[in-house]
Amino acid sequence: MSNKSHLPYRPCVGIALANRQGLVWMGRRIGSEDSWQMPQGGIDHGESPTQAVMRELQEETGVTQANILVESQVWYRYELPPVISGKALRGRYRGQEQRWFLLQFTGQDADIDLRTHHQEFSGWRWAEPAEILDRIVDFKRPVYEQVFAEFAPHLAKLAGR
Repeated sequence: MSNKSHLPYRPCVGIALANRQGLVWMGRRIGSEDSWQMPQGGIDHGESPTQAVMRELQEETGVTQANILVESQVWYRYELPPVISGKALRGRYRGQEQRWFLLQFTGQDADIDLRTHHQEFSGWRWAEPAEILDRIVDFKRPVYEQVFAEFAPHLAKLAGR
């Protein structure tokens, strides 16, 4: 096991897509029935986080009907665990540095289409944040907890609470 601390973090965006009831979209990763997460992806060179979030949303879910409600106040980071650090992200990064966005889905469930060019999810559903936290891989959980804490007032407002 080599030390990856010299490697940079991959800049990327994370997407909490909420429906009108304040439930959040989660997708099941292809190849693992137990691996669920929210959409996320890299920020391309010359692209702003706001541009990246809309591109990634469409690439991973087929969704184009969404409005940005809030952008996280900070960049969140997580380290890749040693067991995947040499394989994930082509071994070029130690983890990810993410700007998170809460988006309100304005379309219909039928508008969600996972059959994208580089399909990443085999299934999806709307869930409460607590369920997503129960299903996310351990190394991403602290970031998800912080993101949901930051977005909680906005999700509560959507849900009418």
